[in-house]
Amino acid sequence: MARPIAADHEEKREHILLTAARVFAEGGYDRASMASVARACGISKALIYHYYEGKEALLFDILDVHLKRLRDRIRTVEAAEAEARPRLVAMLRVILRDYEGADHKHQLQMNALATLPAESQAVLKDYQRDMVHRVSSALAALAPEALAQNNARMRDVTMSVFGMLNWFHMWQPHASPGERDDYAALVAGLALDGLNGVRIVP
Repeated sequence: MARPIAADHEEKREHILLTAARVFAEGGYDRASMASVARACGISKALIYHYYEGKEALLFDILDVHLKRLRDRIRTVEAAEAEARPRLVAMLRVILRDYEGADHKHQLQMNALATLPAESQAVLKDYQRDMVHRVSSALAALAPEALAQNNARMRDVTMSVFGMLNWFHMWQPHASPGERDDYAALVAGLALDGLNGVRIVP
């Protein structure tokens, strides 16, 4: 008979993921061990192996949960907003909101994703491509026709927008939700209208 799932299974799994992300990011994924993650979680090594068969599976789940959740949130706001400009602003806002408190996951995304097997990397990169495509499509819907049809230039514009979001995340880590929302609108204004699109906050 299969072992029943405990009522707090998901809560414990979330705790393990958050703690492991911190341990992997701060100490280095290569140097970390399942034993060190278990100690940081305050659980036994045997229990952590009940959730994950090894460090690789744990890293994949950290990134899979993080990227899939953001991808799904972008899809949700995209579907909920019919008008092009508010749709773009809503998508940028949900990205900046999701970035809050995700520093360790971002470090692993940049520094440890490449250590995973090719098939695992492909799953995670598909999430990334999907998000970039959706933001790019939102921008293209508001761009002049010639730009919207130039894939290389739209890619440059899209990645510049992500660059601005990443700058804010790096340099304003303690920004409030309201400040994040305001900056998302600023980025949209800059991308669509240049300096004329900057709204002055009193």
